[in-house]
Amino acid sequence: MAPLNWNNGSRMSAEIILQQTPDHVALLGQREQLASVRNTLAERESELAQLRAQLKTFEGRYFRQVGVLYAELDDLEARIAEIEVVLYDSESARTRAEEARRQAQETHAAAFSEARDAEEFDPPPSLKTLFRDVAKRIHPDFARDDAEQKHFTLLMARANQAYSRGDTEALQRLLDDHREINASIAGEGPAAELLRITRQIRHAQRDIANLDAERHTLLDSEIAQLHLDADAAAREHRDLLTELAASLADQIADAKYRLAFVDRQVKAQR
Repeated sequence: MAPLNWNNGSRMSAEIILQQTPDHVALLGQREQLASVRNTLAERESELAQLRAQLKTFEGRYFRQVGVLYAELDDLEARIAEIEVVLYDSESARTRAEEARRQAQETHAAAFSEARDAEEFDPPPSLKTLFRDVAKRIHPDFARDDAEQKHFTLLMARANQAYSRGDTEALQRLLDDHREINASIAGEGPAAELLRITRQIRHAQRDIANLDAERHTLLDSEIAQLHLDADAAAREHRDLLTELAASLADQIADAKYRLAFVDRQVKAQR
């Protein structure tokens, strides 16, 4: 009788054990893709948050240093136009005065909006209920593994931001996404998990596209363009906002002179 070859048998058993079904192979690939797309999503979230903060800081400096001067200048121009109505008593003069006053009000509102006391945030009961419903599903404490905990932390930060600004639509979208991803899937095992991960990848890719669109919108805004101009000036050792403020100060001085002039004309007619 030939001796038994235990080594060959062990090797065959290992090959049988290591053999994977197509669903298992696809599942491994999808898990890797999900991890990659979630990393990309987290990076985009971080980049956009930094851009928002950067532009917000610059915008605050702009309004404090330049915006208030524009508001003062526009108010002076409106006062001049209103006095000219008395001088000329014409329809065109009244139209100019109305437009100038409207412009002054808009400029003042923009320049001093941050200076006004913010109203105390008092969310309605429906928003509180929706937020609790979202938190019960995506809180990091409920994650099944480290990767999901990291992702839930990102989602929870997004939910908190939406709640703080009263964004019901954003909260409802988070809830709907969670429900769709975890909707009833027939059976268990690799096939069911594969479907669930496919849904997660689709939602993450959609979120990345939305973040990219918001980034492009921000970069195309007037304040972003001014920020780029300020950075370019800084590389030439210039302070663009200080230069704008100096120019406005000259225009304000000229407007004050013209206001005093038309005021004297009105008084001379009395």
